[in-house]
Amino acid sequence: MLARVVVHVAFEDPGTFGPVLEEKGYVLETLQAGVDDLGDPLAPDLLLVLGGPIGVGEESDYPFLRDELGLIRKRLEARRPTLGVCLGAQLMAASLGARVHPGPAKEIGWKKLDLTAEGRVSCLAPLEDAAVLHWHGDTFDLPEGARLLASTDICKHQAFDLGNFALALQFHPEAQGGRIERWLIGHTSELRAAGIDIPGLRADTSRLGPALEQAAPDVLRRWLDGLPG
Repeated sequence: MLARVVVHVAFEDPGTFGPVLEEKGYVLETLQAGVDDLGDPLAPDLLLVLGGPIGVGEESDYPFLRDELGLIRKRLEARRPTLGVCLGAQLMAASLGARVHPGPAKEIGWKKLDLTAEGRVSCLAPLEDAAVLHWHGDTFDLPEGARLLASTDICKHQAFDLGNFALALQFHPEAQGGRIERWLIGHTSELRAAGIDIPGLRADTSRLGPALEQAAPDVLRRWLDGLPG
């Protein structure tokens, strides 16, 4: 089986999700958005769209977003397995016709999710007691027909699913604490502009990251096990 992974910046990679996909029999193919041809939208058995610092509405500056949105839209219309993280989740929401817009505040750092009743019995159940990494300024409206799975005090729409084939996660379950320095370097301008305490974020990652690295693989396993056969 082929899992096509779309990255927007090299350091926001599949993280803890990569070994789980390989364990489940997927061969990973990594493509760079804006550089590589993303290919036939229906060809891969699974599409994983990861995060990045650009926004869904920046199509005039980054025209490749139009093609990426079109690719995701075609997959979702065909009910092909699709998983989006952060920017990937926002692209999924936009592809489903929902509005993507600035949130009430930047949400960067570690915080627990408030799982909805549906979320507590979904693949996100392993995250109920674990803090996750948040790193975004934009958010999205809930697409028509989607189920809300999780919220935070700043961002009501943290996760949604659609049927048993699509999962969108605004937060970063895939993050690996041991690789956070790449994020701190790569996003330094955003962190400083937002007034984030970088040493504090590094320390929180060291303290809270191991629990997420234990829980997140089970989230992905549960979702993969529920995909249509």
